[in-house]
Amino acid sequence: MAEGSERMKGFYLVLVAVAVIGGGALWYGSLRSPAPPAAPVASAPLPVAAADAFHGYTLGSDSAPIEVTEYSDFECPFCASFATVQMPVIREQLLAPAKLRWRFRDFPLPSHKYSRYAALAAQCAGEQGKFWEMHDQLFNNHQWAQTGKNPRSLFRDFARAIGLDLDKYDACLDGQRYAARLDASVQEGEALGVRGTPSFFVNGRPFTGRATSDDFKALVDSLTKKHK
Repeated sequence: MAEGSERMKGFYLVLVAVAVIGGGALWYGSLRSPAPPAAPVASAPLPVAAADAFHGYTLGSDSAPIEVTEYSDFECPFCASFATVQMPVIREQLLAPAKLRWRFRDFPLPSHKYSRYAALAAQCAGEQGKFWEMHDQLFNNHQWAQTGKNPRSLFRDFARAIGLDLDKYDACLDGQRYAARLDASVQEGEALGVRGTPSFFVNGRPFTGRATSDDFKALVDSLTKKHK
């Protein structure tokens, strides 16, 4: 009986040890931040850029009296609709004649699986002076956002189409060089009260109109008259 009791005691000790180790593994796993689903770790990743003083890519003249800041998500269908339907008219009517300057800020939503990866791809294109070209590729070919498939190879095709150095692009993307810049952009948006995309601010004030070229033109015309 003593021998059987000792065996049972040893058995329960083993169970306790397994439970403790398993629980510790689960606790550790819950603290780890999952890697972006489409951003594989490079064998020799480049240093990640610090949250620099970068405040977004701009279109239009620096002397324009009015600035619109857009917080956008590349996977967002409403953002894609705005970029492909409204933005071309805004570029022609307001940006070309230097009535308005446009500033793009990233606000990838956590509910969108590949939005952050798309934002990194655009930032890496921006490193080679092609941010707006990649912006247009991502929005004009928005079918990628509906498939649920890893868009890595498709984004690389976009990079090739706009003439990027693919080796530099790959190194930038795999190293997630601008991850901190994206985080800073999201934090800035949250501090301003951004909760969804696209969101707009006109000279620092929330834009409450409809996200149409007509409404932006009416607002610009109104503000221009006030300043005369």
